[in-house]
Amino acid sequence: MNDLPYRPCAGFMLANEYGDVFVGERIDPSAHGFWQMPQGGIDKGEDPETAALRELEEETGVGGALVSIIAPASRQFRYDLPPELLGKVWKGKYRGQIQHWYLGRFLGSDADINLEAHNPPEFHAFRWVSPRELPDLIVPFKRAVYEELVAEFAPLI
Repeated sequence: MNDLPYRPCAGFMLANEYGDVFVGERIDPSAHGFWQMPQGGIDKGEDPETAALRELEEETGVGGALVSIIAPASRQFRYDLPPELLGKVWKGKYRGQIQHWYLGRFLGSDADINLEAHNPPEFHAFRWVSPRELPDLIVPFKRAVYEELVAEFAPLI
């Protein structure tokens, strides 16, 4: 399975005016109890920033007019799926993801967040957390990516 490619992905760290970051609790029963930031695959022909903003809107209902991009990550991040998921997710085509991340300021209010903006929804609940909490909330195989993202983006929030 190590010869499989990484799935191109884009993610968005959305920070509010208080310096807290949006996380959604995954609706997928296998990921119940885990929280993550909006992210998803990059469509063919789509640039990473457009993909990150699209995923943000699909998963939270927050469109580009309610976001000010602060910075892209200085590099791409990568993670491998654990053995029990290899061959099962993404139709077995990928070994993990290579991710482009963006940090942005949320210009709206909680009333602007709509977790059912896209069908099917990704999240069934959301909350705002301190950036330092992020690595403890994500599935274990993505923890290292979140630690690196916090190290890079937290000083900019």
